[in-house]
Amino acid sequence: MKILCLDDEPLALKMLQISVEKVKPDAAVKAFTKQKELLAEAEANGCDVAFLDIHMRGMTGVEVAKKLKEINPKMNIIFVTGFSEYKADAMDMKASGYIMKPVTKEEVARELEELRFPIIPKSNALLRVQCFGNFDVFTPDGKPVHFERSRSKEIFAYLVHRHGSSCTTREIAAALFEDEPYDKKQQGYLQTLVSAMIKSLKKIGAEKAVYKSYNALAVNVDAIDCDYYRFQELDAGAVNAYQNEYMSQYYWADFMY
Repeated sequence: MKILCLDDEPLALKMLQISVEKVKPDAAVKAFTKQKELLAEAEANGCDVAFLDIHMRGMTGVEVAKKLKEINPKMNIIFVTGFSEYKADAMDMKASGYIMKPVTKEEVARELEELRFPIIPKSNALLRVQCFGNFDVFTPDGKPVHFERSRSKEIFAYLVHRHGSSCTTREIAAALFEDEPYDKKQQGYLQTLVSAMIKSLKKIGAEKAVYKSYNALAVNVDAIDCDYYRFQELDAGAVNAYQNEYMSQYYWADFMY
């Protein structure tokens, strides 16, 4: 989880940062006293939650929130202020939360537990998947996953591309083998490729990354950390990483916004 904090009063900012870090010790927390620096960070590297002081010199917290929503409409905004009269403005922004100063870790914890746009944790992802450029699959610690057959890797790529939708073996065959007949020979070959894919995933403890039922497969989107999925969630880091190349080695892979 990426959390940004903004307050033009250094002491108030430090108290806010400490409270957030106590509640979310595993989160990436960055603190700013200047509005433009926070906006630049959000645009370059993304942000899941932003704690914003409302009453500041220059841009107000509400004005900063509007710019953050342009970067990512699903960013969680939590306003922090010592002035209760700003609450109506904050609610007009459809903020995730509102905290009155002085900030306490209990209030921070409550707001982070009740986010308007819940954050799906990716720290426990079984795989890290790269779709931009060439398609590649890595373990959480960054080691490339070896697929015994290149076509097995392509099947996994197609499942990722379908973003959790269930795919029949006939659909997969139509994508990978174009106009070739879907006869018993091809069906047998496809089953061999699927078995090899599951075997490769099982070797690294990631077999749960794929749901398998009779004659159908789907990727478990909650089990992977994928740049393509983050792009669709308007994560700024993923948006900036996209350079008009998507699963370049596969002719069937059309980028879908």
